[in-house]
Amino acid sequence: MRMRVITTGGTIDKVYFDAASTYEVGESQVGPVLRESNVTFDFVVESVMQKDSLAMTDEDRVLIRSRVEASSEKHILITHGTDTMTQTAAQLEGFADKVIILTGSMQPARFRNSDAVFNLGCAIGALQTSAPGVYIAMNGIVSPAGSVKKNRAASRFEPKA
Repeated sequence: MRMRVITTGGTIDKVYFDAASTYEVGESQVGPVLRESNVTFDFVVESVMQKDSLAMTDEDRVLIRSRVEASSEKHILITHGTDTMTQTAAQLEGFADKVIILTGSMQPARFRNSDAVFNLGCAIGALQTSAPGVYIAMNGIVSPAGSVKKNRAASRFEPKA
């Protein structure tokens, strides 16, 4: 398998700036996580933007879609902020030959208690076993993108009612 990772920012890549007591999106952590995990498949990491998903625009979503279209890989993993992940996923429908999985985290990947590594592993497993389509892999569940929503109070994704 050869996988393209398209990084867009979000909590998974946030870093803490102690002097300002704020978080900002930093360099992607996906490449280091995959190398540390000693994966045995080929991958390329493409950083498209470094934004909190609440700051994403329709133009950003068009850019993400264009990068998926331009990719020769059939397996696409997109790291994304959780707040608007479902909106971006909706804009990625219609690729008959690609498996597209969006994932992220509720805590930055650099944090010891982050869910980032677990979510990345779940998403990569799903890439290898899912039919073409768009999915969200969060909290140990892989679901068609249009069937889940973020529950902010519980800090997780769950089926739409």
